[in-house]
Amino acid sequence: MADRTPSLTADGLRALVDAGEIDTVVLAFTDMQGRLQGKRFAARFFLDEVSEHGTEGCNYLLAVDADMNTVDGYAMSSWDQGYGDFAMHADPATLRQIPWHPGTAMVTADLAWHDGSPVRPSPRQLLKAQLARLAERGWSAQTGTELEFMVFEDTYEQAWGNGYRGLTPANRYNVDYSVLGTGRVEPLLRRIRNEMGAAGMTVESAKGECNLGQHEIAFRYTDALTTCDNHAVYKTGAKEIAAQEGRAVTFMAKYDEREGNSCHIHLSVRDERGTPVFADDTAEDGMSAVMRHFLAGQLAALRELTLLYAPNINSYKRFRPGSFAPTAVAWGRDNRTCALRVVGHGRSLRLENRLPGGDVNPYLAVAGMIAAGLHGVEHKLELPPPETGNAYAGDAVRVPATLREAAELWHGSALARSAFGEDVVKHYLNMATVEQEAYDTAVTDWERYRSFERM
Repeated sequence: MADRTPSLTADGLRALVDAGEIDTVVLAFTDMQGRLQGKRFAARFFLDEVSEHGTEGCNYLLAVDADMNTVDGYAMSSWDQGYGDFAMHADPATLRQIPWHPGTAMVTADLAWHDGSPVRPSPRQLLKAQLARLAERGWSAQTGTELEFMVFEDTYEQAWGNGYRGLTPANRYNVDYSVLGTGRVEPLLRRIRNEMGAAGMTVESAKGECNLGQHEIAFRYTDALTTCDNHAVYKTGAKEIAAQEGRAVTFMAKYDEREGNSCHIHLSVRDERGTPVFADDTAEDGMSAVMRHFLAGQLAALRELTLLYAPNINSYKRFRPGSFAPTAVAWGRDNRTCALRVVGHGRSLRLENRLPGGDVNPYLAVAGMIAAGLHGVEHKLELPPPETGNAYAGDAVRVPATLREAAELWHGSALARSAFGEDVVKHYLNMATVEQEAYDTAVTDWERYRSFERM
């Protein structure tokens, strides 16, 4: 069952505003790149006007590159169309206090055109459309995202000024599961954990990871939409808290030649009574026929939907043998060498998609997983045998190696068009094209070091 209980109600917000404890409300949506975009309102004005009627934002916010440059190729927004507005409507189920900013509350926005129709390429609307397809079967999705990041002792301004070179990681060696390693940065991790908890998220744990200064804070799973809303708030909030502490964190998929930042996504499905539909105690492997078809759909669609899991040039640098990031389109029971890992037993039985990195847009990725799963269920796809050994060394089909390859597969995907619509396919193809062309024209430090004198 969906858990959409807000951590702060509208009446609660009004009481806090009346008491002078809240003076600012942030209304924000998640853009294509997974970033929060929106406005800060005087709290009283938000209550009197915006909460009921919404506000406007330039529609170029879903038609720009990572540097916020206006680019060609988007049907919804261009110079020819005058770069008009779309409407931003607050979802009251997402209202929460933001303790890392004094006197501040936040609410997530849904995007709509002025005739009331949803902005279909908007990541949140795209996910809601797939959740509606699940609901037609009486199903709902439960998800959890495991987001890794790296902590540096430098500020964001120092990192920028240094060209992101020569930064000092918060840990100088591998601190995977090390209590001492997390203890070295516990003041920062503790702030993030506690303040995310105060913002309505259920924090589970923090642990060290393999790369230098790399850590992960885990949150309890919940319904898919809430998980993705929380993910976006957490990612922005962690950066803001780090900045307040004079440090910088990065979620980029591959910062250096060591282990990248992953974002493993766990997903299960329940029926209207809240009963898991993936589990079958009478089956030898514990998996229901629904789960087997759903998982088979993941395998069948993974390559053509990779763009939703790995949206940037840098995303593909993670996919290296022996890196704990997948290279094989394979599944296995508790096998971390596969792209898809089945974990848990009984009610906790679920699939884990290991393809996404820390740069993933969670709404797009979860939407892709649901679309793939429904494809498998609708066509009763058969699940191949699990990979029991080293999938890196196996003969399974490979994950796309570049953004260009992933974009071509996305462009040619009949499944994507059927699940999301032609307009969405073209929109995100253009995003990939813009990213690829920007990279193709850039000259990197690697090229200068390699060629300046010696070529």
